Amino acid sequence: MNEDKKNKKPYKPSGKPAEQRRRPAHSERESGPFKAGLEVRVTAAKLLAAVIDRKISLDGMLDLVHGNPAYRALSDADRALTRAILNTALRHLPRIEAAITSLIDTPLPEGARALHHVLVIAAAQILHLDVPPHAAVDLAVEQANRDPRNRRFAKLVNAVLRRMDREKDEILAATATISPVPAWFRKRLVALYGEAEADRIAEAQLVPAAIDLTVKSDPAAWAEKLGGTVLPTGSIRLTAFDGAVSALEGFDEGVWWVQDVAASIPAKLFGDLKGKKVADLCAAPGGKTAQLIAAGAEVIAVEQSVNRLARLKENLGRLGYEAELVGGDLFEFKPAEQLDGVLLDAPCSSTGTTRRHPDVLWTKGPEDVAKLAALQEKMLRHAVTLVKPGGIIVFSNCSLDSLEGEELVVRVLKDHPELRRLAVDPKDWPGLEGAISPLGEFRTTPAMLPASENFVGGMDGFFASVLQVR
Repeated sequence: MNEDKKNKKPYKPSGKPAEQRRRPAHSERESGPFKAGLEVRVTAAKLLAAVIDRKISLDGMLDLVHGNPAYRALSDADRALTRAILNTALRHLPRIEAAITSLIDTPLPEGARALHHVLVIAAAQILHLDVPPHAAVDLAVEQANRDPRNRRFAKLVNAVLRRMDREKDEILAATATISPVPAWFRKRLVALYGEAEADRIAEAQLVPAAIDLTVKSDPAAWAEKLGGTVLPTGSIRLTAFDGAVSALEGFDEGVWWVQDVAASIPAKLFGDLKGKKVADLCAAPGGKTAQLIAAGAEVIAVEQSVNRLARLKENLGRLGYEAELVGGDLFEFKPAEQLDGVLLDAPCSSTGTTRRHPDVLWTKGPEDVAKLAALQEKMLRHAVTLVKPGGIIVFSNCSLDSLEGEELVVRVLKDHPELRRLAVDPKDWPGLEGAISPLGEFRTTPAMLPASENFVGGMDGFFASVLQVR
C-alpha cells in the first residue's frame, strides 16, 4: 500500500448512535410470517456466520442436494440473491467492517456476532449491490427485531444503515484505502510479490470471475457464435453473459466445457501426447482430463471422491470422451506399467480462485497453506514413481503461495536426482510472457489479463512446473 493511502485519516463521522442494555436470553427468532426478502437476508447472515466464525466452506453449504436446508428451501431467484449478497460481503469484508465501526461510538458487545453479521449483510447491499437501500435497511431492522439477541439493537441498526446510505460516497472513498483481504493473506502477498503487486492482486479479487470456455476446436468460430473473446491460451471468455451455460449453443453437443483460462494451462504443457498413456491424478471435475483426451492421450483418470468421480463420468459423457476411471486413494494407484506422463493438479489452499470463491480467504489461514503444501509434496513424490524414463510430470495447483509451488518443487528436485525441470519458453505463450518465471515455471495471478472495454479481466492464480524423469 502506498504512503498516501497509509497517511489518510479514517472516516470518522460525528453523532454516532449507540445503545448499551442488558443482553436478553438467546432465541432464534419470533414466530410469524417473513416479510418478502427477509428469508434471503436471514439465510445470508447464517451462512456468513458459518464461513467467518466456523470456517465452513460455502461450496458445501450451497449444494442443492446436501447443502444448508434454509438455502435449499429458497426459490431459484432467492438463492441467486443470497449468493450475490454473500460473495459481495466476503469480497469487501474488511472495508465493510471498517465502515460499520466508523458509524458506531462504542464497539459492539463481544458476544454480538449475530448482530455483526446482520449489519455486514445489509451494508454489502447498500454499498456494493443494486438493491434499494430502504429495503436493505428495513429488512435488517426486521431481522434484528425478530431475534431476541438483537432486538435491543434494532434502533442502532436503523440509524447506522440509514446513515450509511446517506453518506455512501464518502464511506466508499474512505474505506478504499483498506486492503480488501485478510491481514494474514496480505502479509503473504507482500512477502511474495511486493507491496504494489500485492495490492493489485487484492483489488483484482473484488471483480467476479468471467466465464471461460475450452473448446474442442476452432475457438475463433465459437467465440463469434457465443459472443466471446479468444484468449492467449485459445480459451474463450464470454462477454456480459448472465444465464445458464447449459442453454448456450454447443453445450448439449459437447463442443466445449467451462474452465478458467489459467486452469487450462497445465494440460497444455506436455507437448505432443498422441498415443501416449497419461494419468490425471486428481481428475474431477474433468476439464483437464478432457484436454488430455483431446490432445490424443490415452488417459487414466484417478479420483478419490465417489461423488466427484460420478460427476467426472457425467462430464466426459456429455463431451463424448472416454477415459479409464479409477476410484480410490491416489497413493494406492499403481499402473501395470509406468506411464508416459502424469498430471498432478493437487488439492491446495485455492487462494488463486478468490474471484469465484471469496470465502477461501476467510476459511483458511497460514497453517492450512503449510499443511496442504506437505500433502502436495507427498503426492508429487508418489507421482515420480509412476513415470517411465523420459516421461513428463506436470505439477500444478491454484494457490498463490510459493510454499505450495516453487519451494516445494525445489525440495523434490533436490531429493530426486533423476528429475529435471523443463523450462517453459515464454515465446510459446504470447500474451502470457509475464506469467513465466526465470526458471520457466508458470505463475499466474488474478491481476493478469487486464480488463478493457467489453472485456472482463483477470484469471485464476495458478502455479505449474514441468518435470522430466531422466
